[in-house]
Amino acid sequence: MSVYSMTGYASAQHGTASTPASAESKATPMAQLGLEIRSVNSRFLDLSFRLPEDLRQWEPALRELLVARLKRGKVEVRASIEVQQGNISDPSPKLLQRLNGLQDNIKVWLPNAGSLTVADVLRLAASEQSGLRDWSEELLPLAQTALTALLAARAREGARLGSMLLEHIKQLRLLAAQAGPLVPQLVAQQRQRFMERWAEAMALGDGKAMAEAAQDRALSEATAFAIRIDVAEELTRLNSHLDELERLITKGGEIGKRLDFLIQELHREANTMGSKSAALALTHISVDMKVLIEQMREQVQNIE
Repeated sequence: MSVYSMTGYASAQHGTASTPASAESKATPMAQLGLEIRSVNSRFLDLSFRLPEDLRQWEPALRELLVARLKRGKVEVRASIEVQQGNISDPSPKLLQRLNGLQDNIKVWLPNAGSLTVADVLRLAASEQSGLRDWSEELLPLAQTALTALLAARAREGARLGSMLLEHIKQLRLLAAQAGPLVPQLVAQQRQRFMERWAEAMALGDGKAMAEAAQDRALSEATAFAIRIDVAEELTRLNSHLDELERLITKGGEIGKRLDFLIQELHREANTMGSKSAALALTHISVDMKVLIEQMREQVQNIE
């Protein structure tokens, strides 16, 4: 199963010759139905439609079609009907008479309104002729074609995102492997410092009780230090989250929300490692991890 991005774009067109508006029409205009689908990321499925009045009745059917195949994303559907006006000859006298009457009525109420131009008349004639075309048989198949193209685009983008995430997971594993051996080394070094302090205390002390008390204190501080800087649990949880991320990305499907949760958990473990850091090297590793995790978080926001 593929990983799908919520970002994508697709369009489809269907051209046909419309029926003449009247017997006096000497040319048959070409009408073209166009459909565009744009999609960006969103927490839920958010659909919006921008349809001409002739197609408004098909919005429920279009919505049903999209809901069946999309799960998340802010999706906008635009449809348009365009007529190639170059094929139009003379508008019918009936239409010209009606336009002239409408223009006179409008100017009664709006004296400053501009007069109709030749281009306006041709455009209105084309709109009247295209309005006679019934697009019911073409609209849904055209929407299906555009939706299939959108899903293909989202799948391609999802594959790119999946590859990027897997590469970041690989880098995080390498950083975790580098951090693992640092803690025992730091504990050994600190224990050695504490024991040196114990030896100095013995040299300054004047009795066995003093020396034993100093040794107990040094060992107690060394143990507390080891507990304080131990990041073994964080590394274990981090690797467990990376395993689950890799499994989900390989599996594909509707994984965006689960990936987002795991990214938050990764960020928490990296933060804890940074707060426990007792060496500059471990701090650098924590910072590098957080940079990679933040890059992953930005991309996971786009996965369905």
